[in-house]
Amino acid sequence: MNLLVTGAAGFIGSAYVRALLAASDAHITVLDKLTYAGSRDNLPSGDPRLDFVHGDICDAALVDKLMVDADQVVHFAAESHVDRSIDQAAAFVRTNVLGTQTLLDAALRHGAGPFVHISTDEVYGSIESGSWPEEHPLRPSSPYSASKASSDLLALSYHHTHGLDVRVTRCSNNYGPRQFPEKVVPLFITNLLDGRTVPLYGEGRNVRDWLHVEDHCHGIELVRTRGRPGEVYNIGGGTELSNKELTALLLQACGASWDRVQHVEDRKGHDLRYSVDWNKARTELGYRPRHDFAAGLAATVAWYRDHRAWWEPLKRRIESGRL
Repeated sequence: MNLLVTGAAGFIGSAYVRALLAASDAHITVLDKLTYAGSRDNLPSGDPRLDFVHGDICDAALVDKLMVDADQVVHFAAESHVDRSIDQAAAFVRTNVLGTQTLLDAALRHGAGPFVHISTDEVYGSIESGSWPEEHPLRPSSPYSASKASSDLLALSYHHTHGLDVRVTRCSNNYGPRQFPEKVVPLFITNLLDGRTVPLYGEGRNVRDWLHVEDHCHGIELVRTRGRPGEVYNIGGGTELSNKELTALLLQACGASWDRVQHVEDRKGHDLRYSVDWNKARTELGYRPRHDFAAGLAATVAWYRDHRAWWEPLKRRIESGRL
């Protein structure tokens, strides 16, 4: 089987490729633009089953060439940082919407499928209580989540209109090794390891469900191999925490106290609570998170403590504005 995986030099995509190479004999072609959040070093080297192509998913000619040999597609490539989308929405529309459409057109021409489209719980908007099922109306709040909701609907339309085998996953907040240090967990860990303060939005009341990246990749693989065409599957972690509660756990794990926390102005349009109902993935696919959150977070802190050479250059680039 030949698998085309987009955006796999990033945090989640590279974890998926490493897991798939370890558990299968698939041949994988990675297409990645290597933007600031992607690195070739996140992927294994020297494996004859892995080909890396440096390119843009909006490059229709390149995508068409790669899709000729692709049996299936797993589509991670996306602009994903909410804060950046507030000031730079055009890049999110281009990559997340137009890039997805370019891939879908090529997959349709060459009969590639399943086409697994990786999305986010943020497309649902905020929820005061309970959890969103997959049928919940989409109410995105940020340019990022709006672009992802658009790409979800576009992907599903190719199933309904053309019969393309499209499957969509919507995950909760991921954490784990190799996450770019602008995201909250690695940002807080690396700042605390350096003896610096951490920025907590508002009073830290915003609530998120946390999902280890390896559990997310396990869920994606279940959707690819056992999911149904035209369906959406929520993938959750089962650990719901306020940002204040998460901060307390990170402070404890890093041996720091609350005097290292700096309360900052809340983000524009900041959704209060996300929570996905992942009963469909559990009952249909047998999905269950495998990582205990406390153990997973401790292992993540240890990884960043032991891999300064990986994240210190990235932090310098962030702080110098050279992204």
